[in-house]
Amino acid sequence: MKVLITGGAGYIGSTVASACLDTGITPVIVDNLVTGRREFTAGREFYEGDIADGALLDKVFAEHPDIDAVVHCAALILVPESVSDPVRYYEWNVAKSLEMVRHLLRNGCHRLLFSSSAAIYQASEGGSVDEESPIVPLSPYGRTKAVCEGMFADVAAGTPLRVVSLRYFNPIGADPKLRTGLQVRYPSHALGKLIEAHRSGTAFRITGTDYPTRDGSGIRDYVHVWDLAAAHVAALRSFDAVLDGATALAINLGTGSGTTVRELVAAFNSVVSPPVAVVEAPRRPGDAAGAFTRTDRARRLLGWTASHSLTDGIADSLRWAEVRDAVLVEAD
Repeated sequence: MKVLITGGAGYIGSTVASACLDTGITPVIVDNLVTGRREFTAGREFYEGDIADGALLDKVFAEHPDIDAVVHCAALILVPESVSDPVRYYEWNVAKSLEMVRHLLRNGCHRLLFSSSAAIYQASEGGSVDEESPIVPLSPYGRTKAVCEGMFADVAAGTPLRVVSLRYFNPIGADPKLRTGLQVRYPSHALGKLIEAHRSGTAFRITGTDYPTRDGSGIRDYVHVWDLAAAHVAALRSFDAVLDGATALAINLGTGSGTTVRELVAAFNSVVSPPVAVVEAPRRPGDAAGAFTRTDRARRLLGWTASHSLTDGIADSLRWAEVRDAVLVEAD
């Protein structure tokens, strides 16, 4: 089996590529390296360029006519950045994705596995959502993912395209073999900020303490990136059976357990020394209380459940942080 992975030099895409290689699936990577890393493509079939470049995708399919499906991971993903620059987010995440689909259809590739996001959901009072929960994204980034899902579903209804959207909750960790991990040195998510605070000996800022959660801090479903990669492999292996005649379907990928920011800090401090101190700060633009997912659909259709714990993800993130600069040798 051979798959095209757009954004395959990024955090999620490169980890999916590693999982594919480990299970006998050949990945072909397209990435413009705006946020991806060339080092993550070493030893892999790689085309540098844009997903909206029809000539490039024609070349990929001409040289790899046996591609069975596309895993679409290419996207801009930072919530605060999407608030300050929404035009760029809609152009890159939505307009370029539409062009990509046009090129896929022209080349006769009709299976699309889309990297979507839990950022599309309106959190319920208890924080638990499933695939039928209301879609009310609170940031331009989240809206681009919701728009893409609807756009792909509309295209699938009128063409041979078939789409499975995997709605990620909050990825943490790294490839356990440390081939790939989060490519940015100073990530903006909570665990990245915790690692940065620990390294620098400064306090960690809890941004938002008045959310309707059990301790007032935001709640997230932290899922190990290697578990996410395994879910992609499962979806690729059973793509047609998962759809079962449907043209488009969404599946949530998470642990099924919510972790508040305060609880994340406690878990982090249980595996590091000295512990990180905490200060409280206001919410950031675009932030939401968050959510965690019910996992029935992923278990039923993919035979998948997350197998790594929160502390596994923290430990692997810490291991990756120690080797990141040695693996990513090109200048940041």
